[in-house]
Amino acid sequence: MNLKDFIRSIPDYPKKGILFRDITTLIKDEKAFSETIDQIVEKSKKVEFSKIAAIESRGFVFASAVSYILKKPFIMLRKKNKLPADVHSVDFELEYGTATIEVHKDSISKDDKVLVIDDLIATGGTAEAAAKLIEISGGNVACFMFVINLFDLNGSDNLIKKGYKVENLIEFPGH
Repeated sequence: MNLKDFIRSIPDYPKKGILFRDITTLIKDEKAFSETIDQIVEKSKKVEFSKIAAIESRGFVFASAVSYILKKPFIMLRKKNKLPADVHSVDFELEYGTATIEVHKDSISKDDKVLVIDDLIATGGTAEAAAKLIEISGGNVACFMFVINLFDLNGSDNLIKKGYKVENLIEFPGH
């Protein structure tokens, strides 16, 4: 099954010049969604990790299913002011604005090896912020796992240059 066939491309969203890769068409197809989860699980089995983290919100869709199958704890990396207990916060830039993500201070322990799952990597700003959150919590990023890599935006390459392991299922140009 070619997962690319299940990704809808929407021009000029959320702003002019951005070609948005929409995963809703992939997750609404039960066979494509199952295949996506199966591929993530298989790639994950080659990585040593103790917890799974996902970036709000589309990463949650994939990570929760993988967490269930692999019987690993699931950590939510959320937008600012969405977590009720004490948090670590990291501000970062997106290609179309700025944002903050947070994690509960008690979610990641010293020396936890964390698999980070998200739907897509573009410039890598969100992934780098996720890595900072994990590291200030005392953990280490075992691997980043993305469904889609927008290869010409260099986010994946930037993470690799910083010493992180990166996997993805499919690739598209960013624009």
